[in-house]
Amino acid sequence: MASNLDKIQHIVVLMLENRSFDSMVGWLYDPANRPPFDRVPDGQSFNGLSGKDLSNPIPADALGADRKVLPVGRGADSTHPNPDPGEDYPHVNTQLYGTVNPPENREKPFDRFPYNLPGARAGISGRAESRLAGLLGRPFPSSLPDPAPMSGFVTDYIHNYRDLRGKDPDFADYRIIMDCLTPDQVPVLSMLAHSYAICDRWHCSVPSQTYPNRSFVHAATSHGFVRNPPYVNWLFAVAPTIFNRIEDDPRPDLTWRVYYDEEDLLSATYLLTPALRPYRNSHFAFMDQFFEEAGAGKLPSYAFIEPRLLLDHNDMHPHVSVDPLVTSSVLAGELLIQSVYRAIREGAGWERTLLIVTFDEHGGCYDHVSPPAAVAPRRNRPAGQMGFRFDRLGVRVPTILVSPYIEEGTVVNTLFDHTSIIKTVTDRWGLESLNERDRAAAGLSRVLTRSKPRRDTPKLKPRPYRPTGAKEDEPLTDYQRAVLMLVAGYEGLSRIKHDQSAERKVADLSALIEAEGEIHRLRTVRDGIGFMKSRLELIR
Repeated sequence: MASNLDKIQHIVVLMLENRSFDSMVGWLYDPANRPPFDRVPDGQSFNGLSGKDLSNPIPADALGADRKVLPVGRGADSTHPNPDPGEDYPHVNTQLYGTVNPPENREKPFDRFPYNLPGARAGISGRAESRLAGLLGRPFPSSLPDPAPMSGFVTDYIHNYRDLRGKDPDFADYRIIMDCLTPDQVPVLSMLAHSYAICDRWHCSVPSQTYPNRSFVHAATSHGFVRNPPYVNWLFAVAPTIFNRIEDDPRPDLTWRVYYDEEDLLSATYLLTPALRPYRNSHFAFMDQFFEEAGAGKLPSYAFIEPRLLLDHNDMHPHVSVDPLVTSSVLAGELLIQSVYRAIREGAGWERTLLIVTFDEHGGCYDHVSPPAAVAPRRNRPAGQMGFRFDRLGVRVPTILVSPYIEEGTVVNTLFDHTSIIKTVTDRWGLESLNERDRAAAGLSRVLTRSKPRRDTPKLKPRPYRPTGAKEDEPLTDYQRAVLMLVAGYEGLSRIKHDQSAERKVADLSALIEAEGEIHRLRTVRDGIGFMKSRLELIR
């Protein structure tokens, strides 16, 4: 049948943080759930956890190793996993392949060559490895187990726990990495998934952490970078984005905007994306404006929403502290999803809007599906950071599609990654692709199957949640600290001589960021907010 994509005038993306598909919605359909989550909707197939014998081995040196394996669990505390799992590229390699290569990668910095990839020789320097990759025209090793066994989540969590807490976790401490939430624990996400569509083959774009994946959702590339640091990289990572494609189009009714929480002071998308620097005062707005424009049916053609990252963060990012917590990013995130959905559903533009709720990366949380191969953004390019060629995707993340043109109970089995968002925008408005990755990506038009828009409204009942006054004293997450590093670098740009060579600028700015010893001393959200305010004053 003909696509209804041409009836969509507003595409809205809400991107949350660091949760895998299984950890959030793996138990979405299971006989132990209450209706309507007790069975997969008729005519649908759902690749979740129900009916499968899934587990990870427990490493021999762990406390409780006599149990041998740790099976997937039902249900988890809304503050788990706590502390935060490893999410960097070498951590993800351990999670996927169950290997620690070389053995020294059991300890910080976890990133010795060959970055925990199986089948590669340890004891070679990163520089030598890069030369070898250049000579071979590919990274070393040349092949990896396919599918990946997804067998190292417990091992990697134990290693990361030891680094963060300075002690061995007991069984109760590390078993939480295999516990996955049930529909009763994330009722908003689950009800929207059931009422509209859930994608069970949506993978993040890079098997690593936040900045590479958020870069892909905007630019269909991470500029050859596969990890967040060194942070100075991102301040010079100039590449066109889907926002630039829209901006360069002469049609006056084709528009874009990024919305973020006023308490965050500055948009993380703005900091991460140098191509958007000219538009800070024209295309970035607080969430109050989103709710106003959604109500009036005057949202831009393409809208990107950032969750709140600092005070009482509602991004769903796992915590870093094992101390008693006063906030839950999962419950706060559920409230954010509900508020965004209600603003669109009750707004004047409901019948013309497609809402995409997704997550940037899996954040070290368990998933049982091996990442598939991918099209590299640029063909015949040398290997990037850590020898990665961007020819395979990252771990699955939960993605919900909401539109009145979507049938209730839709499960989409098509392979997507974050560049499917770019593909959908370019398909809708006839824009040029950014590169080979988004050109090859599947778009979302095939999900909009109804001939007439729906009029019903699902009842969303989030769990009760109210943070206490101690939220300012929570420890900073890695992502919060990474944003502060970008703030320091952005402010430092004003102190760099513009007539220097690019190499000199990068070196000088790197030195400035490293000299920001204050960032390394920051411990709490209160500290981070104070730091950001001081740097914004200097920027102004």
